[in-house]
Amino acid sequence: MNTLIAIIISVLLISLISLIGVLFLAIQAKTLDKFLLFIVAFASGSLLGGAFLHLLPEALESTSPAKVFMYVLCGILVFFVTEKFLHWRHCHHTGCEVHSFAYMNLVGDSIHNFIDGLIIASSYLVDMQVGIVATTALIFHEIPQEIGDFGVLLHGGFSKKKAILLNVLTAMTALVGALVGYYAGSNIGGFNSFLLPFAAGGFIYVANTDLFPELHKKNEFNHSIVQLIALFMGILLMWLLKNLNL
Repeated sequence: MNTLIAIIISVLLISLISLIGVLFLAIQAKTLDKFLLFIVAFASGSLLGGAFLHLLPEALESTSPAKVFMYVLCGILVFFVTEKFLHWRHCHHTGCEVHSFAYMNLVGDSIHNFIDGLIIASSYLVDMQVGIVATTALIFHEIPQEIGDFGVLLHGGFSKKKAILLNVLTAMTALVGALVGYYAGSNIGGFNSFLLPFAAGGFIYVANTDLFPELHKKNEFNHSIVQLIALFMGILLMWLLKNLNL
């Protein structure tokens, strides 16, 4: 039961980030852009560190390497297909492309958050530390994503209040995913052995196809230094969590 409580608390923490867009309404676009540059780079490092330092080593302990890397490929392909057919696209800075169908963005976010819930539940079922790592990586990824999603909804014609409400509702699908993941992982043999490398594939995909391209949009020397520092800080955080039992 302690594991289930930890899962629910982690999911609720991540879901609360759906309200973060409100905090940035009063911040000038130039200031917000600089802040997000650091967060996106840090999130990239956290996701890659979580995948390569935590999720994959745990998966390799319980499953053959051939299966692990096949499941990683499954994760990458599923995230790719989700983006392609649901027009789900992370937007990590102000002035991003306006989506023609804001409702399609909500559908994509709901599925994405459901998968996040599955990942968190599966991670906690393996080990408390792995669960904390997955939650940490997802939190830093969610911050720029939720800011972008809030902007998409506003551009799509929703009022600020309705955009906030819809963001919260889609975020709560993570709780559904977490409960499904918890009970499936507890009762279906091999479920966690599949989901951990699948999640790692998702982390790798998001970092490389969604986050890194955003970082390449800022190529000035000072921006590049900030990106590298933040990227290594994200990886370092994951290394510390693994080696210092934080």
